[in-house]
Amino acid sequence: METLALPAWFEIGSFVVLLLILAADLILAYKRPHIPSTRESALWVGFYVLLALIFAGLMLVIGDAEHAGQFIAGWVTEYSLSIDNLFVFVIIMARFSVPRKYQQEVLMVGIILALIFRGIFIILGAVVIEQFSFVFYIFGAFLLYTAANQAFTNHDDEAETENKLIAFLRRRIAITDVYDGGKLRTVIDGKKVFTPIIVVFIALGTTDLVFALDSIPAIFGITQSPFIVFTANVFALMGLRQLYFLLGDLIDKLVYLKYGIAFILAFIGVKLVLHAMHENELPFINNGQHIEWAPEIDTWTSLGVILASMAIATIASLVKLRVDARRAPAPVQATAADEPTPGDGSTSATAVTDATASSTSPDKSTTPE
Repeated sequence: METLALPAWFEIGSFVVLLLILAADLILAYKRPHIPSTRESALWVGFYVLLALIFAGLMLVIGDAEHAGQFIAGWVTEYSLSIDNLFVFVIIMARFSVPRKYQQEVLMVGIILALIFRGIFIILGAVVIEQFSFVFYIFGAFLLYTAANQAFTNHDDEAETENKLIAFLRRRIAITDVYDGGKLRTVIDGKKVFTPIIVVFIALGTTDLVFALDSIPAIFGITQSPFIVFTANVFALMGLRQLYFLLGDLIDKLVYLKYGIAFILAFIGVKLVLHAMHENELPFINNGQHIEWAPEIDTWTSLGVILASMAIATIASLVKLRVDARRAPAPVQATAADEPTPGDGSTSATAVTDATASSTSPDKSTTPE
């Protein structure tokens, strides 16, 4: 896995264009706070996916198939981890009862924080990898641990980890329980106080920090090019806001998705360990010699495993959702036997409603002109 280099003009131009797109998306979210329709969300998500595929095509033309393959594999991996982010975002939004109209703004801030954290970790990761090859052992072991944690930890438990921090904040600063649009601060009885938005931002930020710790080692297991790592992260986060509204309640029902993501993390963890063994320089392992028999997993194999894992997990979740819907008891419906029989002393609900309406509404024939 050698670091690949692309023309400087392409890298700089890509950064400029991506920053402009993100800035436009941020401005749009703040200028037009609204609840996007399913059609609008689908169009935006499709646009960003198409944009990523066009970018991969450019890398194929300007670079080569290895560049394009590494970008797609990295993008799909980061996209799957970003979707996992949404599970916790949904819990945070529900727990703090964020008005749906302002959830776009809140999500955009969460995405910007995620980009900042991931950018920092990308720079640190690139520097560490350049200096110490043994770090791949650490990354691999960390991803294997994360995979096990992902498979057996409930997202509700993850969201609860912020409770102590939030309680600490409420003891130290004045926070009202009432939202004032999307404002961070408002005035109550002549005093400036923070709104619950500040707590939501902190909760999203800590969540982003945790996910950045998982995602950066994962993508460095696919490519060591900081440019590909960063652009894959940016494309994975673009459209995440619209995907949140597109999936809606369905995201909670994709029950097997976390197992697919856990398998991807475990696979990349194994790949990193094998790469570390192949490049081994640690004196207490094989006398500091490279372990030649350790196989290197190529980019296209990685891409196939990642796509298959996500597809199987998603399809299995949808099948389970359909089976559960079929097994659910049918709603009880009124039948002809339930209708009152004339003369049996009972009165239908419709008759009672009509009678009540007649007794409570003014009679036009007796109302004075």
